[in-house]
Amino acid sequence: MFFLIRLVRRTSQHSAWVLPLAITGFVFVTGWIAMALAQPGSEIAQPANYWWWFLVTATTVGYGDFFPETTGGRLVGAYVVFGSITTLAILFSRISAIIENAKGRRMRGEIDFSGQNHIVLLGYTAGRTERLLVELLAEPEREVVLATWEDQLSEHPQPGEHRLHFVRGDITDLDVLARTGLSGAHSVLIDARDDNEAVTLTVAANAAAPSVHTIVALRDLRVQRTIFRVDTTVHCIQWHNTQLIAEELSDPGIAEVYQELATSGGKGTYSLTVPSGAATVAAGTWQSALGRSHSATVLAVRTADGIQVSPSWDLPVAPGARLFYIADERLDYDEVAGSLG
Repeated sequence: MFFLIRLVRRTSQHSAWVLPLAITGFVFVTGWIAMALAQPGSEIAQPANYWWWFLVTATTVGYGDFFPETTGGRLVGAYVVFGSITTLAILFSRISAIIENAKGRRMRGEIDFSGQNHIVLLGYTAGRTERLLVELLAEPEREVVLATWEDQLSEHPQPGEHRLHFVRGDITDLDVLARTGLSGAHSVLIDARDDNEAVTLTVAANAAAPSVHTIVALRDLRVQRTIFRVDTTVHCIQWHNTQLIAEELSDPGIAEVYQELATSGGKGTYSLTVPSGAATVAAGTWQSALGRSHSATVLAVRTADGIQVSPSWDLPVAPGARLFYIADERLDYDEVAGSLG
């Protein structure tokens, strides 16, 4: 046993799994020799039986089909049990240390993420980032990697959320960006501390993964002219519009749709009120009439019960209701009424 204790002390961390195997092998061989000397000619010491007796004794199962019958044999059995307990203690301590080390690395942001189709957030702002994460993690299958500067966060902000991964370091460094799995990401949000830093991070992200859909949150949208010199496919969104940022990350291109709706020229957003005395017609009938005759699309209907966006086709649209639609020009009720059927 003194040999085992010295072996435990001298074993380095690199031989964590070698040590339990070495102890087990040592106890197996020496126990076999000792049992053959303690009980000459016994069934236990026979090669076909000893390995089985060693297994059930070492694991403290003790079936009793083979058992020592002499004092020397019992001492050998105690030696095997003690050696096995020592091995298990070392093994469990190694496993525990590995688990704790993995947890510590995750908390400190030292992990390497290798997933696909996830969202990467570069930068952190207390309160704001948490709101964005709530929106993004609302999709049950979505995984998010939050990458921050070392002075922004010291540990994982939501350790209980297994779909949120944390990377910490110089987020302009390509090696750090590689740890976020950026090249396989669905999209990346650059949410910097200021617009100058946003430009720097855009350059770094473009170098690391030029084909990934990139959104940049800007305080001053005029800075997008500088960003477009780096990559004209980047989508720049006003910094305060967190809802639109979250939607653009999950569904690339939706910000462009909003921008088109808010821009004069081309199709516009209008409304009309169903006059008193008009017939009650289902929203689906309105949708068909507007679409086929005027290339328009119903967005929402306001009834006495409130506004309904993307209304059900069965929704009754009675006199006094207001319809909101997209069309090339404003339409009045009489223009559409003839198409209602």
